[in-house]
Amino acid sequence: MARFDEVKATFWGKGFYGVQPPLTDAAVEEAEVQLGVRLPSSLLEILRFQNGGQVAAQWNAVPTKVPTSWSKDHVPLEEMMGIGQRENQSSLLDTPYLMEEWELPSPLVLLSGDGHCWIALDYRGCGRRGEPSVTWFDTDENTELPLAADFKEFVERLTCAENLGADGPNESSATR
Repeated sequence: MARFDEVKATFWGKGFYGVQPPLTDAAVEEAEVQLGVRLPSSLLEILRFQNGGQVAAQWNAVPTKVPTSWSKDHVPLEEMMGIGQRENQSSLLDTPYLMEEWELPSPLVLLSGDGHCWIALDYRGCGRRGEPSVTWFDTDENTELPLAADFKEFVERLTCAENLGADGPNESSATR
C-alpha cells in the first residue's frame, strides 16, 4: 500500500479532459455550501495539484475482496472530477443532479463514474460535517460496496489495474 504523499505527487495522468480551473479557497467554500458537506482535506490536497482529470495508470484501480459488475477483484478509477463549472466537463458540483438522475442515496459527493457505476464520498454514516467513507455504487445491480473508511485510506489503496484482473464489465454480470 502506497503512502498518501507518494500517490498525491503522481496521482494525475496526462491530458486535459476533465480538468477544471486551478482550485481556490473561494471555490472550495462555494462547493461546500452548494453540496451541503465539508469536503475531506485529503481530497482537497489532491485537487490543489490538479483540479480533476485523468488518473495516472499506476493509480487507476481500487482492489476489492468481492467481485463487482466491473471485475472479479477491483473497481476502476480512470478519472476523478474536480470542482468547477467548465463547459462540457463533469464536476463534483454536478452531484445533486446526478444523484437524482441515477436514484442514489443521500448525502453523497460523486468522485468518478459513468452513471451505471460511481465512486462517491459517503456521508450517510458520519453526517455532512464528518469524515466520509468512500463507497462504490452500481446503479444497474442496485448494490454498493464500501471501499475505504475515508478518502486518505482510499488513495492509499489505489493500484494499477494491469496488476489486477481483466478490466471491463465482469463476465458474470449483465452486459451494459
